[in-house]
Amino acid sequence: MSPEQEAVYQAALEFARRELEPVAEAMDQDDQLPRAAWEQAAQLGYLGAGIPEADGGRGGDLASAALIGRALSRVSPAFALSYGAHVNLCAHNIWLSGSEAQRQRYLPELSSGAAVGALALTEPEAGSDATAITTQARRAASGGYVLTGSKTFITNAPIADLWVVYAKTNPEAGKHGITAFIVERGWPGVSTGPAFAKLGMRGSPTGEVFFDGVPVPAANRLGEENQGVVVMMRGLDRERAFYALSGVGIAEEALDRALGYAQRRRQFGRPLMEFELVAAKLADMYVETRAAELLALDALQRLDAGARASREAAAALLYAGRAARHAADEAVQIYGGAGYVRGSVVERLFRDAKLFDIGAGTKEIRRLILARELSGQR
Repeated sequence: MSPEQEAVYQAALEFARRELEPVAEAMDQDDQLPRAAWEQAAQLGYLGAGIPEADGGRGGDLASAALIGRALSRVSPAFALSYGAHVNLCAHNIWLSGSEAQRQRYLPELSSGAAVGALALTEPEAGSDATAITTQARRAASGGYVLTGSKTFITNAPIADLWVVYAKTNPEAGKHGITAFIVERGWPGVSTGPAFAKLGMRGSPTGEVFFDGVPVPAANRLGEENQGVVVMMRGLDRERAFYALSGVGIAEEALDRALGYAQRRRQFGRPLMEFELVAAKLADMYVETRAAELLALDALQRLDAGARASREAAAALLYAGRAARHAADEAVQIYGGAGYVRGSVVERLFRDAKLFDIGAGTKEIRRLILARELSGQR
């Protein structure tokens, strides 16, 4: 990290300790996003991180925005998940692919927290095979579109005010017939279902979005018609690199808590830290956490430099997910019974970490991407 990025990270970590730590357990139990903390994040400019000031944002690069997510993940991975869906999946995609009018219309209210953003891609029959979506946007006589279909497993769906939505405008063309749109909650035909009850990431609302003949103005098309796959893939690379640092945050917190516990807890007359099997766990956790951090920062820096980074982003999230899961698992093991009970921070981290095997393309999909990249196929 540069000195400026280090300062961003430390300030965000202080915010997380101050505003999120007191409510993190209640957030998990009640499965509710703390709106007061969300508003505080908006006031600090975090909801506009990585968006130029000229477009109403905080400024900074993608790496700095991801470092905020890393800091938030140390205290509340669920809050960081909703932050990422708002900032990275929605606002950054509008900034990357939107027109000047779209940027001026939507980015200031997203950055200020006046609106909550999300991305709607996954469908009941289109998960890993994202281009198999069946939601359609047909041309209307008015020159706009009529949107029909549904999306599921959408982070922030129950509370979002607008979505970046992918739909088929030319179903016969497969992935070359997808178009992206910006859709607002208040439009006729838009509705959402209740939040899902999840294993982890509780407090970050996830649910369904329904589009029943929604009229979408042509001005709300994001990018060119039938070129949505370009928007999608560009966004997925940035999403994987972005959330890789959130995985690092979980691994860091699990390591720090396990280390502290191993130094305090005594068995057989001495601290757990003096037992070689425990010490080896902590050493491995450190190595994996540090390696994941470097992979993530490498991918983010490549993307900020305008380079293609599909391979690096997939590798970063694949490894960061593994590091987060392993660190949380080992932390529970070191804590023993104290780590297995509800209310334990490491137990919550253990549940939260599992999402990193699934979201932003499963770990299996990431391996397939890496294999294609290594063989020269794109």
